[in-house]
Amino acid sequence: MVRLLSCSVQLLAATVVGVGARSSKPPAATSYDYVIVGGGTAGLALATRLSLGLPNAGIIVIEAGPSGLHEDGINVPGLKGSTVGGKYDWFFPTIPQKALNNRVVFNPRGKVLGGSSAINFVTWDRPAAREIEKWKELGNPGWGWKEMEVAMEKAETFIGGPLGSGTSGPVYALYNRQKAVFLDAVAPTVSSLHGIPLNSDSIQGNPIGIGYQPTNVNPTSYNRSYSATAYLPKAKSNLVVLTETRVAKVNLQKSGKLQRATGVTLTDGTIITARKDVILSAGSIQSPNLLELSGIGRADVLKAAKIKQLIDLPGIGENYQEHLLVSINYQVRDDFITGDRVNYNATYRAEQWDRRLNNQSSWFDDARSSILFANWKQIIGGSDKAQVALARSALAGSKDVGHKWKLEQLSDPTIPQIEMIFTSRYFGNKGYPPVETPLNGKGYMAIIVGLMHPLATGSVHINPANATLGNPIIDPKFLNNEYDIQGLIHALKFARKILQTEPLKSVVVTEYEPGLDAVKTDADWRTYLLNNMGIIFHPMCTAAMLPKKDGGVVDPKLVVYGTENLRVVDASVIPVQISAHPQTVVYGIAEKAAEIIIKEAKGK
Repeated sequence: MVRLLSCSVQLLAATVVGVGARSSKPPAATSYDYVIVGGGTAGLALATRLSLGLPNAGIIVIEAGPSGLHEDGINVPGLKGSTVGGKYDWFFPTIPQKALNNRVVFNPRGKVLGGSSAINFVTWDRPAAREIEKWKELGNPGWGWKEMEVAMEKAETFIGGPLGSGTSGPVYALYNRQKAVFLDAVAPTVSSLHGIPLNSDSIQGNPIGIGYQPTNVNPTSYNRSYSATAYLPKAKSNLVVLTETRVAKVNLQKSGKLQRATGVTLTDGTIITARKDVILSAGSIQSPNLLELSGIGRADVLKAAKIKQLIDLPGIGENYQEHLLVSINYQVRDDFITGDRVNYNATYRAEQWDRRLNNQSSWFDDARSSILFANWKQIIGGSDKAQVALARSALAGSKDVGHKWKLEQLSDPTIPQIEMIFTSRYFGNKGYPPVETPLNGKGYMAIIVGLMHPLATGSVHINPANATLGNPIIDPKFLNNEYDIQGLIHALKFARKILQTEPLKSVVVTEYEPGLDAVKTDADWRTYLLNNMGIIFHPMCTAAMLPKKDGGVVDPKLVVYGTENLRVVDASVIPVQISAHPQTVVYGIAEKAAEIIIKEAKGK
């Protein structure tokens, strides 16, 4: 069984916390074949596969957060979101965003065993096949759709999934047994507008259309299925997991023309040696930061932090991309039950919790969401020429390969530009109606609008004032162009149109947020957007798998340029933003990385 160590001061003074809550003395070893920094979505998946594929290798995972294996807020799907901003969340702030009236936007990132797979919103989907196929064309042989589809399916067991779904992977996916009846009206309503098809098989590379979306939930326990509970229990005793421990830097040593990663230094000064590889799986914010702390990156960033530059790699921390979000909310008829009832009615909440404890369907299962993925013509309901012209204007003269691909994909109707999530509970900024107001106790439906390929591209770098332990400087440059703004306005207007169309129109009572009287014109929509835009918590691309000349940080074997054996395996290596919640893709990246590393270790 994998060993879980908890360390807050000294490695050798750690307490062993086994999966079965046993305790014993920790091993004294500080040298391993593979040192993995980050026990999150990719880190634990990769570590487990290496443990199984290389049984004679010593592997250690170093995770900054604690174990949350018995935390209801993590395990119970209906409590998703309750851990955001808490002890299991890094909750990184951006710098004030000029276009958002200088608002700061917070980015939840899992600070817990399992990382963001422990605190995300359990959506299980995949991007369009063409988006992944482009990875190969951008200079990454072996990373096309066919290869990644196999890797993603290797990660899943999709209960009741369509033909071609994974059937033997560690992570369970299913269509939730709990469903809000009124959401059955979403698909026929949406499919009656703008040529949008029904789609019951959105994860096989063709997401365009409307339908219920699967979630990563265990069918037996109805708990969240994530890397710490799905992958980690399968690992062998050659894997050690060290929790509550932070890494200060990767140790590098000159090896010919390259740098060799010899291990890592913890923030308490302890050194852990790597005989083979050091692998960063700390996520799109912290993996690039660790590279910078280790002397790899842009000269000006390192100089400001008084860090000696060992490798000049200007792409690190650049290319920051995120899905943008804004929602509208509708009050539904009193004869329909929504998830809000478990929040405002203590008796109903207790009843539903009791049902969960008896393994019966309840609102704590998390009700199914209906999700739409659409291209611009389907959102606008006519010509998309004006929207495309805005993109061309915003990116005129850019030689960035990601920008070129974003322009190219606008003419591909199979690639979504907008996501809409129809949920059976309130989700907005105005706030659920307070106690003793007429609308308190009512049920609501939210339509969460997401922009899949915003042109805004930002950066994340270490803070020179406190490089090792301080929050990084995150500047996503949200809404710095008219394409992103108008795209979200188009989508918000279409969302309202959907709710004014039968049969969904008969489900709702009124628009609660923003309100038909509050927002009437495009200028009103713009104001609403700037005041309410958030993010879907999907940062990616900050250590991109691209040729170095194109701003790349890692090669197709996920090795950092200028090094022999330092790799990055997480969402930061995604070359260009994808139109999906990224966890399935991140699991696929981890599975691919494991195959590459195991083959190398076996001399194949």
